[in-house]
Amino acid sequence: MGAKLLTLFWAWLALGEALYVSQGVVSASITTPLPDLYEASVIELQAGLTSGQFTSVDLIKAYFARIEEVNLQGPMLRAVIETNPSALLEAAALDYERLTHGSRSALHGIPVLVKDNIATVAFEGMNTTAGSYSLLNSVVPDDAGVVKRLRKAGAIILGKANLSEWAHFRGNIASGWSGRGGQCTNAYYPNADPCGSSAGSGVAASIGLAAVTLGTETDGSITCPANQNNVVGIKTTVGLTSRAGVIPISEHQDTVGPLTRSVTDAAIVLSIIAGPDPNDNFTMAQPMPVPDYTMALSNTSLVGKRIGVPRAVFLNDSMTGNDPYVNQVFEQALETLKILGATIVDPADLPSAYEIYESNNETVVLDVDFKVQLNAWFDSLVANPSGVASLEDLIMFDSNNPTLEEPAGYTDQSILIESQATTGFNASYYQSLAFDMELGATRGIDAALKMYALDALVLPAPGYTTVPAAIAGYPIVTVPLGFYPENVTISSAGPETVYPAPGVPIGLSFFGTAWSEYSLVSFAYAYEQKTQTRLQRKAYAAAIPTTQLADVIGK
Repeated sequence: MGAKLLTLFWAWLALGEALYVSQGVVSASITTPLPDLYEASVIELQAGLTSGQFTSVDLIKAYFARIEEVNLQGPMLRAVIETNPSALLEAAALDYERLTHGSRSALHGIPVLVKDNIATVAFEGMNTTAGSYSLLNSVVPDDAGVVKRLRKAGAIILGKANLSEWAHFRGNIASGWSGRGGQCTNAYYPNADPCGSSAGSGVAASIGLAAVTLGTETDGSITCPANQNNVVGIKTTVGLTSRAGVIPISEHQDTVGPLTRSVTDAAIVLSIIAGPDPNDNFTMAQPMPVPDYTMALSNTSLVGKRIGVPRAVFLNDSMTGNDPYVNQVFEQALETLKILGATIVDPADLPSAYEIYESNNETVVLDVDFKVQLNAWFDSLVANPSGVASLEDLIMFDSNNPTLEEPAGYTDQSILIESQATTGFNASYYQSLAFDMELGATRGIDAALKMYALDALVLPAPGYTTVPAAIAGYPIVTVPLGFYPENVTISSAGPETVYPAPGVPIGLSFFGTAWSEYSLVSFAYAYEQKTQTRLQRKAYAAAIPTTQLADVIGK
């Protein structure tokens, strides 16, 4: 369907939406309070939409207003690069469809913010740039695979979240900065590091700038933003969610997953975006059918389960660089897991832990894959007005456009340059790829699980926690664990950012073997429900948007 025809279609359905509202269908009980958008769950929002208490158009207006309040003014969180100019028309169409045909799924009419490396068709009005001006106004051939699944489920793409440029694969640059988006910051302490690369997705989820968000992870890029923004993140097994139409780093490690305010919301989103995609052959190997991850949500899921603690390397502050408080709050979490019925096997070390710490194989693989796959991305574009057509061109573009891409403090391109120097799939590449799998999986996660008869492993999210799962292609589910104390030593994290800092969140990560998301979700849910850590602290006052549904309904 062409852009003009699609616009006419949306306009026709918008007329139906107007009639729908004017006929007084918005008739939910006056006594039902409207959900607070800071914390609102998908289930609460869906209930309000179904009852006619508010519409998806109302939701879009409210989220747009909330973004407007804190993104480029006030605390200037810079979590969102751009919003979807077609979102209101799409919402109107989905409101009308709900009235005439019912709801497609739990995400029908729900606004979703996606990271700016996840493609959306250009005629809808948004860019897909990985935060780089080199891709501004480029035209992608199609929606990303996960976006197709979201749209089929009736979700609305609200906009594009800021990120560490090129998913933090450009150089030694602060997390959360991109040329187009600027420096994203954390909502829990002024100018605190949001972590990345899915920085904007994490920040937006943390204060209700969208119902739910999507991020991507190659190594840490969902887990770390979940950890530092008091939200839930699911880094999926490589091949569970499609990477088709996602600006790549490496097909061997890239994944797409949700960042949300609750495990329930994350399970709802994952159930919709998971599944095979002929455009990503890794997804064709996943077990079928795709689980309904909401069926894993049980308060008793940890009863009788064996959870291992891989202390060697990962709980050594001199190696991880973690503040000592991280391990203190982690020890409390272990006691909670015991109360929930788990047997804690401690230690349950990864045999390969020290080799992982010393290894450079991940860098070898990512450098080679990035050059090959990014060049293929440029080749796939229908158009790219910047003229950049390769990694080599990109390096030159950044150097030639310092105002846009190399402002003071954000000039480094060392990773791009290192990647450009690679010579393709040679013997050292294949050796490194095989060694990664051996260290991460065979002598790493799988070895510990088997040796100690474990159901999963658990660690605090900060530090080196993400590396074994990254190089193995295995899943991690992260939930809120705690917050840094008021007397923590504040350190610089970049030209504009600090970390740690008082009140900045800390996460807890459950991880396991390939395709173990269902179990990990169940363990994370039981822990979340017992502790309710997310609700123990809010963002700093200026970072909390004030717009609520009551401010937009009927206006």
